[in-house]
Amino acid sequence: MPRGGGTSNGGVIGKTNRTSFGKCTQTVHTSSGTKTFQTGTRAVKALIVAGGGSGGSDQGGGGGAGGLRIICEIPLTTNSAPIVVGGGGTATAAGNDSTIVGTCGPVFSSGGGAQTAPGGSGGGQYAASGSAGSGNKGGFSPPEGNNGGNGGIIPGCSQASGGGGGSGGVGGNSSGTSNAKVGGAGGNGTDVSPQFPGAPNSGVYAGGGGGASGGPGTSGGSAGPGGGGAGGTCSGSGSAGTTNTGGGGGAAGNPPAPSAGSGGSGIVITRELNKASGVWSMQSQFQAKSQGTWPQFLVPIDYLVVGGGGTGGGGAAGNRAGGGGGAGGYRASGYGPSPLQGSALQLEIGPYDITIGAGGTGDSSGSQGGSPSTFSTITSNGGGGANSAGASGGGDNFTGGPPGSAGNTPPTDPPQGNPGGGGFNEATVPGVFAGGGGGGALSAGSNAPPSAGGAGGAGAPNTILGPATTYAGGGGGAAQGDNKTASPGAGGAGGGGAGGKSNTAPSTSNGTNGTANTGGGGGGAANDNGPGGNATQGSGGSGIVIVRAPSATTLAVSPGTNSTSTHPGGDKLATFTVSGTLTIS
Repeated sequence: MPRGGGTSNGGVIGKTNRTSFGKCTQTVHTSSGTKTFQTGTRAVKALIVAGGGSGGSDQGGGGGAGGLRIICEIPLTTNSAPIVVGGGGTATAAGNDSTIVGTCGPVFSSGGGAQTAPGGSGGGQYAASGSAGSGNKGGFSPPEGNNGGNGGIIPGCSQASGGGGGSGGVGGNSSGTSNAKVGGAGGNGTDVSPQFPGAPNSGVYAGGGGGASGGPGTSGGSAGPGGGGAGGTCSGSGSAGTTNTGGGGGAAGNPPAPSAGSGGSGIVITRELNKASGVWSMQSQFQAKSQGTWPQFLVPIDYLVVGGGGTGGGGAAGNRAGGGGGAGGYRASGYGPSPLQGSALQLEIGPYDITIGAGGTGDSSGSQGGSPSTFSTITSNGGGGANSAGASGGGDNFTGGPPGSAGNTPPTDPPQGNPGGGGFNEATVPGVFAGGGGGGALSAGSNAPPSAGGAGGAGAPNTILGPATTYAGGGGGAAQGDNKTASPGAGGAGGGGAGGKSNTAPSTSNGTNGTANTGGGGGGAANDNGPGGNATQGSGGSGIVIVRAPSATTLAVSPGTNSTSTHPGGDKLATFTVSGTLTIS
């Protein structure tokens, strides 16, 4: 090339490209508005689910699910885009479209059809009149939904209508004979969790609504998995589709009492893309890296992080009945209850320090909180000791009434725990004292009822390793009665320790320890001025960290007390029961 004849791309001949540095960030959108993404994002992958159709009335057909589409790439002009989350249909109306507006214009899924009407998925046929609604109203490939099912009638006896179509299957036809007609089941929804890990509602969306039936001995059609509502029977109303699933509404039975189930509103989930294809000039690369918009290789990581549990209370002479310890904080990106699911992490390859929080150590003095567990940007706080706030709050000793100590401290979203329960003294039942239960990941600790310690709050089940295991249960409160019957509070499911009991004066009873590597709270101790002096509070269970990565990833752990394994589906797993280092490659 002659001197002075340079080109604008630094001498490299090739296609001009636009980078997208979205860090694979996944966001769930449950309401409409203009959404702002990462600064360098210029393309997103999207799940678009429209609002489900309403069920029909008067033994009607089930509502069709909202259309469901997965769009692998939607180009964006800037790092924001208008998003519309379609509402569900009401009063036998169709659902509304959901939309993302990208560089090339709107990308949408069609609202679900009401009874007999077309839609993203079609509504079910009304008994034997008309026809089932057709699905894939938008004419997309692959289709966004399926047809509704057919109904049937036996003159003078009974009738039943078809189920609404779902994104994963057609609506069911009515079945049965004579006075045993059954409404058609709603069509199956679609499990999108392999492409959008940690999505709410266990990742299943756009199930159809069940058809209704009329006459004695009949039954309504079942709800389609993925948020569909069940159909009504005789004088029963149809069930509504689940909010933010695009589920079709269940149809209503005989008038005038019942009402048709509304369709569930839609949902949009975006995954911001890292994208750099084609030929790039050195100048473009340097500029993009300087501005932080050049793509990095990131690995999607699911996690379960549980902090150490707090100790129970009581123990010392005169401290008759201690509260249960609060569970360690529970934070997870998936595989557990949907209200507690956070977003998966997107991490670069390399080493990461992991800390496993210790449980509080029980003795006969003041109660102790557990210690935090940490992984990358995720910290699960330790559970509160009795009478103390924490990830889950400790239950109050016998001197403190409801409410118990606060949970979700410091606050996280979703919450990492729940409050403890209040204690009970002899003002209501003379001679009986009891502590409240410690809070758990799934529910608050119970207030102490008369003559019993409060039960620890329930922990949360999680299947990140495969089989369901429950973590972060609260400790049970202790109970003490002066020669009267008093029952200890049970530990919450997920490693919570039970409280002690002391019914014969003088006597003492230790609290039960929380289970190791569950984050369970310790049980409260009881002391009716026993000759041995002091009782021992239950210690909190230590925490745990579990990491799950795609099959192409390699995970290494240290020290050797920790372990790696492979899930039957191929994903790689790392389990930390002591503090150490995780290396991702």
